[in-house]
Amino acid sequence: MSAEDLEKYEAEMELQLYREYRDVVGLFTHVVETERRFYLTNDVDLKVRTTDNGEAFFEVTMHDAWVWDMYRPARFVKSVRVVTFKDVNIEELAKSDLELPEDKPGFSE
Repeated sequence: MSAEDLEKYEAEMELQLYREYRDVVGLFTHVVETERRFYLTNDVDLKVRTTDNGEAFFEVTMHDAWVWDMYRPARFVKSVRVVTFKDVNIEELAKSDLELPEDKPGFSE
């Protein structure tokens, strides 16, 4: 497989992922971003924990989530638990946030 074939394959996978995101985003109420992943979920719980030496970390638990990851064969997950020392961003989606444009430049069907 040439570098050009690999780039073409990855671009197609990313386009398929975007299309899937566009199809499922209306099913969820929250967006959760961690250092490594982007999730859609209706059930999220964030707990701030501390280590014995006083460092803070985050424990995020989600149920019935969708994960943005083009290398996963199944993006719907029943339960997710993330433990991280990095930032966690949780946003509640407003209904207007769920209205996506029909065609995004560079992502036409």
